Amino acid sequence: MALSRIAIIGWGSLIWDLEILTPHVAGNWLMEAGPKLPMEFSRISPKRKLGLAVCLDPDAGVACKTHIIQSSRSDITEALEDLRARERAPEGRIGAYHRDFQHSRMPEVVELVKNWCAANGWDGAVWTDLEPNFKAHTAQDFSVQNGVEYLKTLQGESLKEAYDYIQNAPAQTDTPLRAALKNDPWWQGLRL
Repeated sequence: MALSRIAIIGWGSLIWDLEILTPHVAGNWLMEAGPKLPMEFSRISPKRKLGLAVCLDPDAGVACKTHIIQSSRSDITEALEDLRARERAPEGRIGAYHRDFQHSRMPEVVELVKNWCAANGWDGAVWTDLEPNFKAHTAQDFSVQNGVEYLKTLQGESLKEAYDYIQNAPAQTDTPLRAALKNDPWWQGLRL
C-alpha cells in the first residue's frame, strides 16, 4: 500500500510559527495552495491572552485562501495528533479528512477539503477546527463593530498580542474585521 500524502492546512499563526509541529512537516509552506475556507477573527483565544484569533466561522466569515505544508506522517490520526498538540486544542477540535476517516464540527468544510484533496492529489488533510466563541465570552453576537469594540477594551500584553496576531496573519486571511481595521484610525495608530 502506498504511503498517504497528508496536507496540514493553515491560515493563522501556524504559518509563521510551526513551534512543536516543526519536526513533523516536510518542505515549506505552499502559499495559497489550500482550499478556500470561511473564516473570521471571531475567537477569543486564551492562548493569545484573550486577543481575537482567526477561526473557521461560516456565519460571520468569508471564504479566504489557505496555505498548506505536508505532514511527515502518512497516518491521518498521527497528523491530527501532531496538529492538536501544536494548537493545544481539546479533543475533537482538529478537523481531518482521509478516505477512511473524517472529522469536523462542520460537514461543509469536510466536503470542501475532500474536493480539494481529490483535485490536488492529496490523500488527506488536517486543520484547526476551533469554534468561534465571541458570544460565549462577551454575550454579544460577533460583528465587525463588536469585534473592534472588544479590541478597544484590551490593554497591555493582551492588546499587543491581539495586534501582533492580526497584523502577522497572512494577507490572504482577508476577513471583514481585518478589512475594517485597515481603515480604523485607532488601530492604525497603534504601534505596539
